[in-house]
Amino acid sequence: MIDGERGGMDSDHDRSSAGGGKDAWPRASNRPAEARNTPGAIPADQAVTTPPTPSSPMPDPSVTGRGIAGLSTPYQVVAALALSLIGLLACTQVAMVFLHVAPSNTLTKEHGKTIDRWIYPEFEQNWKLFAPNPLQQNVAVHVRAEVADADGRRTTRWMNLTHEDAEGIRGNLFPSHVDQNELRRGWDFYVNSHDSENRPNGLRGDLSERYVRRIAMLRLSERDYGGTIERIQLRSATSSIAPPPWSTEKISTRPVHRVLPWWTVTPDDLPEHAAEQRRDAPRAEVNQ
Repeated sequence: MIDGERGGMDSDHDRSSAGGGKDAWPRASNRPAEARNTPGAIPADQAVTTPPTPSSPMPDPSVTGRGIAGLSTPYQVVAALALSLIGLLACTQVAMVFLHVAPSNTLTKEHGKTIDRWIYPEFEQNWKLFAPNPLQQNVAVHVRAEVADADGRRTTRWMNLTHEDAEGIRGNLFPSHVDQNELRRGWDFYVNSHDSENRPNGLRGDLSERYVRRIAMLRLSERDYGGTIERIQLRSATSSIAPPPWSTEKISTRPVHRVLPWWTVTPDDLPEHAAEQRRDAPRAEVNQ
């Protein structure tokens, strides 16, 4: 009976599937013929398993952020204040440099001294680094003194003030601006305000002379000459820098001296403590 046979076949299929036996209708395999005929091939009814890949570590739920957000509240406040201060200083620096190099205007006329105090000497703006013909000379400033003691008067040897400044700069990662600029800028100030005969050529001549004299006496006061310095004399020794070996330029490197006249030392030329001693000395002689 066809229906009965059909029903029997359906019932057998249901039993084999429910009982976990072999399927009545085997599944088709899409393996190539080479794989089916290879003795070491994996059977179709065996599942192919792949090794598990290590999973990335789960982030710590207690960490809420990175950078400033990951800091505690007090440290966040400190970091915010520090960043605000740095930003304020940066903006101030940019504004001051802009006003310094800008043409004369209302702000620079009213606040010019404040701008100069901010710029000089650390942030001075000039073009010497990019000059087509930069300075090719070494200028050394020398000083000597006339000392009065119990044996009379004597003149000291020339002392190289520029050499002492250079010794304080060489090998120093953070050289002082006093060693770098005080004497050099003071001498340039004097030379630019005097002619070749050491006569003032403007209103700043007397000011530059007093400035150089104070620098010289400040250096001389650090030494004990066994008497009182009555007069001082300064000179400059200018020597050209020798050209490189590959250059055909011929330049004399012999120093050229510019000798200033003798200056009588006054209490205004001395450091504060020495000036007080010089002023008190005549009084002591009178009391005796």
